[in-house]
Amino acid sequence: MTDLTAPRTPFPRRTALKAAWAAGLGGVLLPVLAGCTSADRPAAVTVAGGEEGGFYLEFSTLLAQALQRHGVAKKASSLKTGGSLDNLEYLLAGRATFAVALADAAAQRLAATKTSTIDIAALGRVYENYVHCVVRRTSGIRDITELAGRKAAIGELGSGTSLTTARLIEASGLSASSVGTFTDTTSTDTSDTQKVDTEKTISVMNLGLNDGLAALRSGSVDALFWSGGVPTAAIAATNEEIGLGFVDLSSLIPVMRTRHGAFYDRVLIPEGSYEGAPAVWTVGVANLLLCQNGLDNGTVTRTVDLLVDHAQELIPRSSLGVQFLSPESLINTAGLPLHAAARTAYRALHG
Repeated sequence: MTDLTAPRTPFPRRTALKAAWAAGLGGVLLPVLAGCTSADRPAAVTVAGGEEGGFYLEFSTLLAQALQRHGVAKKASSLKTGGSLDNLEYLLAGRATFAVALADAAAQRLAATKTSTIDIAALGRVYENYVHCVVRRTSGIRDITELAGRKAAIGELGSGTSLTTARLIEASGLSASSVGTFTDTTSTDTSDTQKVDTEKTISVMNLGLNDGLAALRSGSVDALFWSGGVPTAAIAATNEEIGLGFVDLSSLIPVMRTRHGAFYDRVLIPEGSYEGAPAVWTVGVANLLLCQNGLDNGTVTRTVDLLVDHAQELIPRSSLGVQFLSPESLINTAGLPLHAAARTAYRALHG
């Protein structure tokens, strides 16, 4: 597994990427795309992102700003969405030019199209998502199986978190019972907060990051699942307020890989990522930057150049910088094909 904590600087990026391309793809070099004039640049592009407080929206906003600043498009903007599954629908419907999405979510969506034509292609693996299983530090919960008979927020409908969490629960040997969505964090009615009377079932609620954290603070849920960067700002702020703990999920990876494919890696949330919390192993999922196959070659090529040469502009301020745009992993798109122009651009870097 790639050393995600290795220090990186902007200048050796092309050298590292050339070496990775040579080892990973090799072959005869393809011709470099001809330079494009300003007339070839799109008037506007849109990046489908995520919800407020999460890395998807932060990354998508920074990417949109960079796309405009470096002339990839005349105008660029990011979209607030529910997450990976929503982003894929925006992309397929032509409502977004680019989308960030988890590799497992992208693979599931492509499989669901029931067609031999793949409409989505990758521009690169832009960072690693870390699955957080967040509990109160005083809860005593140390294992996912200890959530049996309790409530958990599992991600907003349309998010990649909701897909990955459902697979984690299944891999743990537990089952999930939906108790709807949470809307009122100030309610004094405790009838909905009682533990479910079963030894093998987690009561799940489709809450996104912010609503899930509110429910965790109020005691309406016992755990929050979230797939994002390290640290996630909203989780860090809640940790300072009430003190949070993080459950090790890494033991579930072999089952996850057997049942669903090699999308899942063992990754470490380092000590100090969240104040007072020790290091914890968890499940990592590749996060991809995607586009439609029909996106013009010039836009794709310039975007790849931006990912390689201006990576430092794409790291949210709250990030430790341990999971972003590793040169050797940009081309490791978890089996999802690269856009043809992206392949050509990466091969050109090898020459």
